[in-house]
Amino acid sequence: MIHGPLDDDAVESYREAGAVLVEAMNEAREMVEPGRTHLEVAEWTEDFIREQDAGLAFPVNISVDPEASHATPGRDDDTEFGEEMVCLDVGVHVDGYIADAAVTVDHTGTPELVEAAEMALEAAVDEAGPGVEVGVVGQAIEDVIRGYGYTPVLNLSGHGVERYDAHTGPTVPNRGVDRSVELKPGQAVAIEPFATDGRGKVGEGTDEEIFEREGDASVRDRRARQALEEIEAFDDLPFAARWVEGDRVGMALRRLKQANAVKGYPVLKEADDALVSQAEHTLLITEDGVEVTTAGIHDFDG
Repeated sequence: MIHGPLDDDAVESYREAGAVLVEAMNEAREMVEPGRTHLEVAEWTEDFIREQDAGLAFPVNISVDPEASHATPGRDDDTEFGEEMVCLDVGVHVDGYIADAAVTVDHTGTPELVEAAEMALEAAVDEAGPGVEVGVVGQAIEDVIRGYGYTPVLNLSGHGVERYDAHTGPTVPNRGVDRSVELKPGQAVAIEPFATDGRGKVGEGTDEEIFEREGDASVRDRRARQALEEIEAFDDLPFAARWVEGDRVGMALRRLKQANAVKGYPVLKEADDALVSQAEHTLLITEDGVEVTTAGIHDFDG
């Protein structure tokens, strides 16, 4: 039983969001194959989620090879999958309560890198619970990934998920730390190990297709004002540039960034241009353990 800040309706919404995500993810991952486009997979997944009367917590992330996060196709993107490592990260919300999960599809012949992230996630889920320090969870992640001969991505981490907010505290590191906060009953937490055959650091690239409303601003440009009106419908959650209707959307978003009305999320890439794998689940911390709301997408899920 879950106690703390979550009532029964909130718990049920977290569970419903997880169930929708699992169904969407298991269909979408089968579509990630050479010759199919990134845009086709992203739009199918997003449309499916909307058809279930659920919302998108963020645009479908499709990160390839050294990309770790924040990659989503543009409106006219015709990029096809090749012999690559593809991280598929999906976020769903029901009444604002979020499920966030990720899988990696490998077409590079490097299954051990995928397995390292997945087994690290399994170890983290086993370790997590009320009163457990997040640094202990991070140590479990690091031990597994290094045991495979790879490196955890050290400057990415798991995070809390709260109503209409996909990234809150507590931060769950992908490495061991000596002093850290404890997990508490009633928290919803997304744990997401990243493994790489590089040095384990990511930096910002130049591509930027994901944005988020940042604050109120007065803009004179007509297109920027029109874009801002559309953005208000996204519940202050991250959105894709391709979701905004009209022409010259890129220019409108640049003007909104200049006015501090929106912020952008550049694609994050591994510093050595090395491969990156990812595995993620959302957990509810209960009084006596955890409940995985996104169970059903990884091999270790019972």
